[in-house]
Amino acid sequence: MDRAAVQRRLDDLVRRNRFTIAVVFPAVGAVLLLASAEGLVPPPLAFQPTLILFGTLVMRLPLIAGVGPVVDRRAAVAVLALTAYAYGIELVGVRTGWPYGEFEYGIDLGPMAFGEVPVGLPVFFLPLVLNSYLLVLLLLGDATRRRAVRLLATLPTVLVVDLVLDPGAVALGFWSYSNGGAYYGVPLSNYAGWVLSGTVAVVCFDLAFDRAELLARLRSCEFALDDLVSFVVLWGGVNAVYGNWASVALSVCLFAGLLRTDRFDFDVWRSQGDGLPDR
Repeated sequence: MDRAAVQRRLDDLVRRNRFTIAVVFPAVGAVLLLASAEGLVPPPLAFQPTLILFGTLVMRLPLIAGVGPVVDRRAAVAVLALTAYAYGIELVGVRTGWPYGEFEYGIDLGPMAFGEVPVGLPVFFLPLVLNSYLLVLLLLGDATRRRAVRLLATLPTVLVVDLVLDPGAVALGFWSYSNGGAYYGVPLSNYAGWVLSGTVAVVCFDLAFDRAELLARLRSCEFALDDLVSFVVLWGGVNAVYGNWASVALSVCLFAGLLRTDRFDFDVWRSQGDGLPDR
């Protein structure tokens, strides 16, 4: 089966199951994570790393399908380089506390590279930056012809994403910072670290993709940002339960940005949620 045929099948799979992937999976995931954190799930299933990784991969499917047609050799090399960077900077962070602040993992996130860094780290980190980059491209459109605009608009978006993610993850016990932090237990050094890593990742993605081709694909692919919808549902919900209201407000801002992209036909989503066929 050639690449085009595989792409068509993946597009069709995601398109038929948008509501399940973008809403049901993260909602169920949030419930299971919260129940695990509160001791309501028995130990063999609480924070089960295989389930966490599987659920994350399912929620990533729209992003994978969305950018698939524009991934060439240059983009593949960039992703491999960013994967190596993600492992390297995380390993430095675990061992030295730089650049994110001293922290340690509180739950099992699956196999560990070098015995200290989750093997699944690129699956957790890289899509957050790429989703931010794609959101900026769609919101600003032709204004993103200039690289400086793309970079300066994407980096704050990446920071907003982490301002939603990290407080929820700390509340659940995914990881913790040795000296706590001013923002729901997260130190400002973490966000300084995200400025560094986010800048590296955004620059790599910007060099990897042809802006015009990527933007054309985004405009023709209605589900390309559904992974960001999943993120808002999952981490917005977790933060709401723990009363991290600033993070909840930021997740609402992300969702407002998603609505501005006009990617969603809620009648279709409603029919999928009711188990009815798509129009």
